[in-house]
Amino acid sequence: MNNRELAKNILDIVGAENIVNAYNCMTRLRLQLASKDTTVDDKLKALDGVLGLNYSDNELQIILGPGKATNVANEVKNLLPNKPQIGDGKALREELKAKNATPAKLFLKKIAGIFVPLIPGFIACGLITGCVGLAIKINPELANLPTVKLLMIAGNTVFWGMNLFVGFNASKVFGGTPILGGILAALITHPGLAEITMNGENLMPGRGGVISVVLVAALAAWIERKLHELIPEMFDLFLTPLITFLIAGAAAIFILQPIGGTVSETIGSTATNAIQSGGAIVGFILAGFWLPLVMFGVHQAMTPIHVDLISQYGVTILLPILAMAGAGQVGASIAVYFKTKNKFLKKTIASALPVGIMGVGEPLIYGVTFPLGKPFIAACIGGSFGGAVQANFMVGAATLGISGLPLAATTNNIAVYFVGLITAYIVGFAATWIIGFDDPE
Repeated sequence: MNNRELAKNILDIVGAENIVNAYNCMTRLRLQLASKDTTVDDKLKALDGVLGLNYSDNELQIILGPGKATNVANEVKNLLPNKPQIGDGKALREELKAKNATPAKLFLKKIAGIFVPLIPGFIACGLITGCVGLAIKINPELANLPTVKLLMIAGNTVFWGMNLFVGFNASKVFGGTPILGGILAALITHPGLAEITMNGENLMPGRGGVISVVLVAALAAWIERKLHELIPEMFDLFLTPLITFLIAGAAAIFILQPIGGTVSETIGSTATNAIQSGGAIVGFILAGFWLPLVMFGVHQAMTPIHVDLISQYGVTILLPILAMAGAGQVGASIAVYFKTKNKFLKKTIASALPVGIMGVGEPLIYGVTFPLGKPFIAACIGGSFGGAVQANFMVGAATLGISGLPLAATTNNIAVYFVGLITAYIVGFAATWIIGFDDPE
């Protein structure tokens, strides 16, 4: 069925009157429900194109895969009756928001709001950098061509402007004016700082990376909100941005940037030293426990750490390790495909496997391994062995937002990355084959 037919079938099963809000993420159609009803789950899973289901309180998440999730969500919105009173939507949204407003969830939501919008930029620039770097390794003379030089600049643009993008998004997330966050990020990144000496020390442009930027954006948003309350309306447009910029800028240079620098350097040295000293053992543990952490949403907190490692060292050594968790899923799912006699399960795996190989593992997690139980454990085992290989050779990735097979092009050791990837596939497959699973009817 096409996307519109799938959307209509979903609405018929769930009930349009039970849907408060409809939206999507990269791989899922997310439906906020007036009341949770799991009796419709089997009917939804039987729909052609549905790869799995997941619930988060009263939010029904229907896993459809990249691209399809966006298209089906748009069709659902078009088909939904345009009636604000349905399910008392406003009241229910406020109720759900209050219910989910734990400090941990709010923190992860803010982190996601800052960095997730940047992921398409990471992917585009990272793949350009990786492909150009691979071509230069094969033929070093290519590095002198003007076109190749231009592509190298293009691949670096997202990281060149990183602090500005983060400052803009962070200010918006914290309730401030986005451009004020952007210009504060530009201030603490400006190369002219290096020419200024204060208290016997040269100022350091960009010290603390995105951590310093997030801190100053949060402070500026708080100052701005307070000034809106204090300054008369006729002067608000002129004085509020000026005072916000001056106070937050001074705090950034003299307080927040040194704090952010210390935090950033500590994170970078801790991660690097842990993998250098622990090697394969640390990689084994990190990759093995990564899938359960992803299911709890903790992976969102890793994005600024990856960004910070790239800004400090040019690569993040954590991403290739953690990417092996998804590779273990692929191996486990292939084993399930060959062992199961369930035609629907085979079809689900065949649909989800290509995007799993490309690094989007949610359809395989929620549609295959996690519901079956034992294959999920086997996938974690496969990921552990792949992570051990990556950590042992300190493989680093020059971008983020992608994993699986495409990540290879952006790593500093493509051959070893492939060895780790294949290791995770094979061990995930073998572990699933040996442990087995209860084949669903």
